Amino acid sequence: MGSVGYLIKLTIGMLVFSSETFQTKGLLYPRESETRDVKSLDGMWQFAKSRTDDPAQGYKGKWWSNDLSKFTETIQMPVPSSYNDITEDAALRDHVGVVWYDRKFFVPQSYSKQRVWIRFGSVHYLAVVWINGNQVVKHEIGHLPFEAEITSFVKYGKENRVTVLCDNVLLQDTIPQGKVTNMPTDNGTERIQSYTFDFFNYAGIHRSVMLFTTPKIAIHNVDISTDVVENTGFISYNLEVTPDAENITNDLELDVIVYDKDGEMSGKDSQKIDLTGIVEIPNVKRWWPYLMDPEPGYLYTVEFTLKQEGRPIDVYRTKVGLRTLRWNNTTFLINDRPVYLRGFGKHEDSDIRGKGLDYALLTKDFNLLKWIGANCYRTSHYPYSEESMQFADEHGIMIIDECPSVDTDDYSSILLTKHKSSVEQLIHRDKHHASVIMWSIANEPRTGKLAAGNYFKDVAAYARSLDPTRPVTAAIAVGYGQDQAAQHMDILMFNRYNAWYSNTGRLDMVTKNVIDEATAWHNMHNKPVLMSEYGADTVEGLHILPAYVWSEEFQEQLFAKHFIAFDRLRKAGFFIGEFVWNFADFKTAQTYTRVGGNKKGVFTRSRQPKAAAYILRKRYHGLSQELEGTVPPKDLDNYIHKSINEL
Repeated sequence: MGSVGYLIKLTIGMLVFSSETFQTKGLLYPRESETRDVKSLDGMWQFAKSRTDDPAQGYKGKWWSNDLSKFTETIQMPVPSSYNDITEDAALRDHVGVVWYDRKFFVPQSYSKQRVWIRFGSVHYLAVVWINGNQVVKHEIGHLPFEAEITSFVKYGKENRVTVLCDNVLLQDTIPQGKVTNMPTDNGTERIQSYTFDFFNYAGIHRSVMLFTTPKIAIHNVDISTDVVENTGFISYNLEVTPDAENITNDLELDVIVYDKDGEMSGKDSQKIDLTGIVEIPNVKRWWPYLMDPEPGYLYTVEFTLKQEGRPIDVYRTKVGLRTLRWNNTTFLINDRPVYLRGFGKHEDSDIRGKGLDYALLTKDFNLLKWIGANCYRTSHYPYSEESMQFADEHGIMIIDECPSVDTDDYSSILLTKHKSSVEQLIHRDKHHASVIMWSIANEPRTGKLAAGNYFKDVAAYARSLDPTRPVTAAIAVGYGQDQAAQHMDILMFNRYNAWYSNTGRLDMVTKNVIDEATAWHNMHNKPVLMSEYGADTVEGLHILPAYVWSEEFQEQLFAKHFIAFDRLRKAGFFIGEFVWNFADFKTAQTYTRVGGNKKGVFTRSRQPKAAAYILRKRYHGLSQELEGTVPPKDLDNYIHKSINEL
């Protein structure tokens, strides 16, 4: 353990996962209603960093007890965003350890009649939050939401202060893992963060911060499951009220109404005392993936109205898609139709804002996904924003939802406990999204180690216990002859970079290798197989003939060699998907193998297409035409030539 991480653990104390049974409650996405108010705390916050040689500086100095500016020099920092690329200071970009945020916010007097909560969409990696100097919540593991009730800590009709400690240190018992070491520099000994994963360890308050209210007795937790039988849809629900609410009586009632896209009622149900039931929807409109139906991503709105003594006391609405999902040893089916997955590994990454939530970027990404004809992507290598999951539901883009365990190694009991916690938090957050079709429990874990077998057997079984309706998978890079984990998965995913990391430049050593490996995985485990990563770094505008590594010509030809393999594997009957690495170029740690980051994107970091994007678009829309009977876009092919006899 690095000294930074040790000092933070010693002084502040990371969360202690003392039990291997987790049960996240609450965390409903904040939505306004007749009984609820939502106020954004996004915007400009005050920001300061602790000294790297004294990461507990602010904690020892009780920086939460007053405005940050009273203790140290501060700068303004936008929230949400990563803090790393906002300034021109390399020390902040590469900072290892603790930073601090604070801001003022006003709480109306009217809120005193309700319960008041604060919610963070994501803080990476560890967060501690104070309201007016009172610690209200601590959370470990980035990319996942957390909340706290602050009813008794805020001042009503007055200004209040929220203070956040954020620690980005990754160690061998964090998810993901990393190491901190002391290294000599020109300025003395510095603590250096290292990690094996190939993306930049952006940090900060990455997603929206919301202040919201609920009634004293409120809907606190909602469990929903759906099914479709012939033309009838079923929405099963189970509600829990705020657990410590006062004046809860046995006369609680619940009305549930389901509305279609046009706002017309499609079904309803009512319950007393037991807040559990089923709503039937005749002539249901199913949720379909993009390009599999003229109206993909169809969502119903479910309205829950909690009553006491016949009077409405809380209203909460959420959107739900109805579809079936099944798989066997060769096929993956949605609504009993075989699905061939075509898409990308992605990253939440863009210039300046890093991993910060950005609606403009999110909209552009989904526009490009549909332009290119993709129907799926993997949230490599961590959970993406809740807003992106909502976009996926609405656009009909399928999601392989991945927890933040990447390059898993040095298996230990504490790592296993935190790994399972990350899976539990992910499934609790995303289980109601129709777009989520698989749970990925790791990316490129070191599964050649003997300990990996029982480790991933445990994690996979735990994921299934939380949600048996979706398959469990992991992106495996170890060869099928050495791997210990694939036997415990329901769907097999493998990452392989033929002609790039292996046999560099040899385009004649791609097709057969891909076919042979995919076939071997299936023969060994008798499960469906997809290729979750393949690709080549490509410098925009670099052209070399004949094709040469790093050139746009090489990326195009490497794709073509994979396409041959994929079509032959499709014909074999067990191959269910292909995923390019990557959707767009992204930032990595500084290394001599990366020129400004990973360049394997088919789009640049600014979301402009490389040449390979156009051939990929032809393939993906061609597959849709073959498999789903769609009509290709009119601009798929530009006019080049006709015989004069055809004119």
